[in-house]
Amino acid sequence: MTVSVAGKRPELDPEGYLCQLTDWNPEVAQWLAEQEGIQLSDDHWTILYRLRDFYHTFELAPAMRPLTRYLRQHLPAEKTTSIHLMQLFGSSPAKMAAKLAGLPKPDNCL
Repeated sequence: MTVSVAGKRPELDPEGYLCQLTDWNPEVAQWLAEQEGIQLSDDHWTILYRLRDFYHTFELAPAMRPLTRYLRQHLPAEKTTSIHLMQLFGSSPAKMAAKLAGLPKPDNCL
């Protein structure tokens, strides 16, 4: 899949995060997910959009604990557990979800 923003491929940092948050769109998210071997489902999209809402409200990408706490306010409990998020995004769900949502890497994630 070839993805472009304003006619060019979005620039990524060495860890694969978007350099410009404004480059994000659903096609870019799909492309980033493919790079990570993830097939995005409705559950993924729900989390990605909620994560973007969090970022726009608080101006930071949350680590796991604040992420699950925030999600519990908006989604059914079974969709907000660490286990469910790990099934969707792998062993570092806050990092991977932030990457796919076009956000910076959460500060306290290694």
